[in-house]
Amino acid sequence: MKTSSEAALSETPSESNSKAPGISVVIPLHNEAKTLEELYQRVKTTLEKQEKPWELVLVDDGSTDGTSKILDTLYERDPRVSVVHLRRNYGQTPALMAGFDHARGEYVVALDGDLQHAPEEIPNFIEKIEEGYDLVSGWRVSRSDALLTRTIPSRIANWLMAKVSGVQLHDFGTTFKGYRREVLSDIRLYGELHRFVPALSSLNGARIVEIPIKDMGRNEGKSHYGLSRTFRVMFDLLTVGFLLRYMTRPLHFFGKLFLACSGSSSLIGLFLLFRKVFSGVHLFQEHGPLTLLAAVLMLAGVQFLAIGLLGEILARVYFESQDKKIYAVRRLLRREE
Repeated sequence: MKTSSEAALSETPSESNSKAPGISVVIPLHNEAKTLEELYQRVKTTLEKQEKPWELVLVDDGSTDGTSKILDTLYERDPRVSVVHLRRNYGQTPALMAGFDHARGEYVVALDGDLQHAPEEIPNFIEKIEEGYDLVSGWRVSRSDALLTRTIPSRIANWLMAKVSGVQLHDFGTTFKGYRREVLSDIRLYGELHRFVPALSSLNGARIVEIPIKDMGRNEGKSHYGLSRTFRVMFDLLTVGFLLRYMTRPLHFFGKLFLACSGSSSLIGLFLLFRKVFSGVHLFQEHGPLTLLAAVLMLAGVQFLAIGLLGEILARVYFESQDKKIYAVRRLLRREE
């Protein structure tokens, strides 16, 4: 006989409920037992005012403080609650991805489970999606975080993300976002890429808007993030920047590096050849370091060219083997014969 948590995991959307909800609210949780009941009540009160049917997808990201038991109780109490218990603490991006995979709504709203986000603001996201936007991102205009360790690094990271991605948002990092179902269907998240969903969605022409939200601060517990997260964000930023510009043409990126290295090497080589022919100097005695630099640059250029060609092959394998398209269709108008 299956327990409630096992049933929540084993059921597919079509098996658990024949009528798909219009709104799914996804909340990843890690050791939020003290605030979970209040969170549920506030989300429930807010969603019951909506005309569309709704569901609440709660993801237990390896909690150790009793969160799991409370989630099972909520599942038994309310048929609109789905619970996904992960086997261990994977982190926010995998927990969000698990929630997205199990959400069935036409509109999906994600928020944190520590009450830093006010559930009462969920209708604002739904309203913007109904206006025609594909992705609605929250903007914490006034933040309650520490200035030096959180706020300033965050502002720098957000500025860099906007420049790299071309998506002009003030706050990429907040989890509080609303999505159309088809936007999430085109995205797979890895590492800590959840904050880059707007940038990744822009690849497929998603219509994105930003709305102000309140930053309530944590009422209980402590933040799971620190200054070290800034460095991980920077690495992810490099990844996303590359994907946005060179996903389907990696040789264009590595080819530039090849030309820069091989061109510099050729110029140095011409200078050394001139010195050898017209001045008769001994190259290694007179220009030893320069000669080595020319050889290293030429070798690096050849390696960049090889990496670019391999990238081209891998890109084709990725798209062709999985029958992935390099475009996304918003609507199709066609008369069937």
